[in-house]
Amino acid sequence: MTIPHLTAADGTTLPAIGLGTYQLNGSAGVDAIGQAIRAGYRLLDSAFNYENEGAVGRAVRSAGDVRDELIVTSKLPGRHHSYDEALTTVEESVFRTGLDRIDLYLIHWPNPKVDRYVQAWQALIEARERGLVRHIGLSNFLPEHIERLVGETGVAPVVNQIEVHPYFPQQEALDYHREHGILVQGWSPLGHGNDLRQHPVIGEIAAAHGVSPAQAILAWHVARQVIPLPKAASPQRQAENLDVFGITLTDAEVAAITALGRPDGRLADQDPAVYEEF
Repeated sequence: MTIPHLTAADGTTLPAIGLGTYQLNGSAGVDAIGQAIRAGYRLLDSAFNYENEGAVGRAVRSAGDVRDELIVTSKLPGRHHSYDEALTTVEESVFRTGLDRIDLYLIHWPNPKVDRYVQAWQALIEARERGLVRHIGLSNFLPEHIERLVGETGVAPVVNQIEVHPYFPQQEALDYHREHGILVQGWSPLGHGNDLRQHPVIGEIAAAHGVSPAQAILAWHVARQVIPLPKAASPQRQAENLDVFGITLTDAEVAAITALGRPDGRLADQDPAVYEEF
């Protein structure tokens, strides 16, 4: 299966869908991630705080000659934002994977009250220059945080991973990132733990295309140039989630799903302006 790619302002390309690996740990995680690679996934999302960088690395090392096609991602936790700690943490992430580098490294949350995310970004720039990572980006950053980073370092992120799903469509954020050539990845793209897949609008659109509600939602992400990161352990779900690039939603269908957005649509009220995670 050929997965389309999206391109950032600096020419970095990323697959248009990825695999979320949160809670895919240990031997079972290695098996699930390995199956996903065999199914065609080429973007694997992880984080230091997921405690599964080792499982991701083991699956990648066992995958044969596809290593150079894979984008292995990890993220820096908030407790290690100071410059020296951030560099050491990136090194530890690489060591845990057992790979020669990590392809994409993100700052997990800005934690603006702590106010060390600029240091963390400077450390990621150094890690990239040292060859520990290939590309650097952000997760859960707001435009004001991004503008400060670029203003103080001159280096823009290639991607920002944010919460995006039909109950929280983030249209203004998408417009901002597109204007600045920053790719958007969507976490919890299927609205983990809510009733999204049972919504009548989703059901009607899915039925019209002969696909599952999850596939209809993922096709909505693709139509909006958001890179969704659905988590799935079973081979059937992995294959279903990947098989969305032949689904062409109409503009009206995209608009109907976007209209499901709610002011309180965040899954856990994690507003990056105030929320902190360490």
